[in-house]
Amino acid sequence: MAVDKTKNTQILVTFPNDTLEEIEKYWHDNKMKNRNEAIRDLVQKGLNKELSE
Repeated sequence: MAVDKTKNTQILVTFPNDTLEEIEKYWHDNKMKNRNEAIRDLVQKGLNKELSE
């Protein structure tokens, strides 16, 4: 599926291997479609937490 560039921007992010392992565990534990979905979910949760503090 192509990315709708009017609504989304692709970025390249580098993670330390241990962080990637945690992301992949989160991905599989939560039965998400793919790693990108897990990363977006984790970022959104972090932003929501920051805004609620």
